Amino acid sequence: MLYIVATPIGNLKDITFRALAALKECDFIIAENPAHSSKLLQHYQIPKKKIIQFAEHNEQKVLSSIISQLSTSDGALITDAGTPGISDPGFRLVRACVETGIKVIPIPGPSAAIAALSASGLPTDRFLFVGFLPRKEGQLMKVVNLAKITESTLIGYDSPFRIKKTVELIAKNFPESKIVIARELTKLHEEFIRGSADEVAAELTKRDSVKGEITVLVSFK
Repeated sequence: MLYIVATPIGNLKDITFRALAALKECDFIIAENPAHSSKLLQHYQIPKKKIIQFAEHNEQKVLSSIISQLSTSDGALITDAGTPGISDPGFRLVRACVETGIKVIPIPGPSAAIAALSASGLPTDRFLFVGFLPRKEGQLMKVVNLAKITESTLIGYDSPFRIKKTVELIAKNFPESKIVIARELTKLHEEFIRGSADEVAAELTKRDSVKGEITVLVSFK
């Protein structure tokens, strides 16, 4: 059996009773970053367990071994922060479990994309999540335009080193759009920057730098 366990994206109080129980009761843990996960388990006073790394660089190498172990024992999949499988390689493990008949149980919790959307003030009835936003202008404009024609709120992640350029490109090509930047969600310096594309671009231009983990939302409604 595989548990998909969501963990906090910042504030360590954002974990559910079910998540803690699953982490305590499972036989082993599958993690994107074992060192990071060990600190998380220690914080919640969860006894030491075997932790298997499952990340972009080694997923093919360890996948069959993990599936073999899950056929006779219970594992919990976690990521560095948030819900596993959302814009990370965890979905490939889930797919392999489904294909081999291993039961998969989701234990819901934090997700930066949904948290940002819920507090954005933008329409929430239809949204388009694209993971990390494309770096190239043409590809970026393509996903923004897709959100426009489908009347969806676009949600994507971006680097603090790229965010100024991203917003400038959106403002240049879609000046009628509305943008929300959600930065450092649930953490001490949590911030929302809201406004028209031009207004958000102007605000970012005033700053020497933009730090932290960033979620970008774009709407045309």
